[in-house]
Amino acid sequence: MANHASAKKRIRQTAKRTLRNKHIRTTVRTYVKRVRQAIEAGDAGAAREGLAVAVRGIDMAVSKGVYHRKTGSRYISRLSHQVAKLGANA
Repeated sequence: MANHASAKKRIRQTAKRTLRNKHIRTTVRTYVKRVRQAIEAGDAGAAREGLAVAVRGIDMAVSKGVYHRKTGSRYISRLSHQVAKLGANA
């Protein structure tokens, strides 16, 4: 257990930051899941709309430091490729 005031403060800050990051991360996962479900259903319109929302969420998470810059780019790239392939097949 922490004994110094500074260590106690760091514990409080870490707990607060963990909750904030967890909320952002789960929200982004939900957006990505919606896009993937639209892709599996073959709904190109819903997939494109969901992709726009997911890209916004991923970019926000990257700007907050929840995801690394390259991780966000990779997620966006893979989702965009899947949506584009769905549009080409339709």
